[in-house]
Amino acid sequence: MAPDRDLSRRRRTYVWMMGTCLVLIVLAWNVVRLFSVPLAVGMSAVAAVIPPVAVVLANRGSRGGDG
Repeated sequence: MAPDRDLSRRRRTYVWMMGTCLVLIVLAWNVVRLFSVPLAVGMSAVAAVIPPVAVVLANRGSRGGDG
């Protein structure tokens, strides 16, 4: 795959994952907590895991560093 195309795909994946993270947090804190606090906490926990995974996926295949 062309480098520009690969970068665009990785950037799109990162933005979608971070957008999902924000939506989960906003829904959990503003809507779901009114009905189920444990579910809101679970949604927040899932949202907390998404950013590190997004970074790993966004940097997969990049050619930086030592080697």
